[in-house]
Amino acid sequence: MGANPARLLPEAGFDLKLFDDPDNQVSYAAWNHLIAHCVARTGCRHLGLLVGQQSGLHSLGLMGLLVKYSPDVGTALRSFVRYLHLHVRGARTTLAVDGDSAMLSYEIHQPLVEATDQVGDGAVALMFNVMRALCGPDWKPVEVRFAHRKPEDVGSFRRFFRAPLRFDAEENALLFSADWLNRRLPDTDPQLRRLLQKQIDALEVRRGDDFPEQVRSVLRSALVTGHAKADQVAALFLMHSRTLNRRLNAFGTGFQQLVHEGRFEIARQMLEDSAMEVRQIATVLDYADASAFTRAFRRWSGTTPARWRATRDRAAYRPGAIG
Repeated sequence: MGANPARLLPEAGFDLKLFDDPDNQVSYAAWNHLIAHCVARTGCRHLGLLVGQQSGLHSLGLMGLLVKYSPDVGTALRSFVRYLHLHVRGARTTLAVDGDSAMLSYEIHQPLVEATDQVGDGAVALMFNVMRALCGPDWKPVEVRFAHRKPEDVGSFRRFFRAPLRFDAEENALLFSADWLNRRLPDTDPQLRRLLQKQIDALEVRRGDDFPEQVRSVLRSALVTGHAKADQVAALFLMHSRTLNRRLNAFGTGFQQLVHEGRFEIARQMLEDSAMEVRQIATVLDYADASAFTRAFRRWSGTTPARWRATRDRAAYRPGAIG
């Protein structure tokens, strides 16, 4: 694409020596910044999709092996959802089953990160590759969803996914028949799986306990589904709401503060990445009306949702700017 990685990565704040050790990690914000910088330098509006197309179980280390050696697709995806935080600390995946339909989604919950549309595209492509690896080439999603506005050129999306596409969705997700969850996997090795599980459990212990991050990871889904009351979220952690607040207070934060952060981040992403109207976003975030949402957004940002969107749109279409 005409961009020299040896020059481009240092521009984005990356030391090339990082790549000498595959165990080195970068923060979620730094990764998103790198993607945004690459989009700006190459002018490629589907770069995130291209990055995701190169990813799969082979990209996920021990967790990828645990998924691969699961007894069936359902168990594999539950492991994928459970342990993705070992690779990604600013987003989470969710597996939801409703009757005959299943949905594997990717939700960004870290506040104020760049290129959420690009990174979301890459995550959907990664999940697509994981499903193909588990189910074989005959697997096809019923629908592929993207939490951003429809791009001018959707050809790259159509060629890769070969399935119905939906933009301006509330989440980045794959919808597919729940029957696939019962599919047995050929590489089942219980002894190897036990060994991998033991290693992953030890890795979780080394990473430590960041309780506010765990709460943030479930709040995105809770907020958009209307289940974000303190007692509802506390129940997910098998504790009382008072215990939830006490543990958060020990980290210098509180539940309501995380709710405000989560609502602002969801609103920001929808305003910047999608074409949803302000009243629709207000409904998603469970506000009584658009006026109540606008007042809250002004408290968070110092401006109205419409002005925020207009400012970001002007930046996106300025020559050489990051969109």
